[in-house]
Amino acid sequence: MAVRRVVPNLRSDAVQESREFYGLLGFEEVMNHGWIMTLASPSAPSAQVSVMARDKTAPVTPDLSVEVDDVDAAYAVMRDSGAEIVHPLRDEEWGVRRFFVRDPGGRVVNVLGHR
Repeated sequence: MAVRRVVPNLRSDAVQESREFYGLLGFEEVMNHGWIMTLASPSAPSAQVSVMARDKTAPVTPDLSVEVDDVDAAYAVMRDSGAEIVHPLRDEEWGVRRFFVRDPGGRVVNVLGHR
């Protein structure tokens, strides 16, 4: 299993204002589903930040997203370790397979893979 990217998720009700703010630092919108927006640096596309008003299908808003090449393997590792699964492994309508797990510090991590 390999990590493809890591993106901080900022919980905010000021999504559009955040786009403008981070735009001042050079970020540009690369994805917007209405409830989550991802901004990236045009010169370094892996430098990203997401702003979320809420999560569309999960009971909590994750603090961090980690994209992996094999989300099923990641799920098995986390489940077998005894880590708290906060949101079950599932396919989402926007083209990702994901689950949420709580880290030792209490943060919620969205572990995902694109289909």
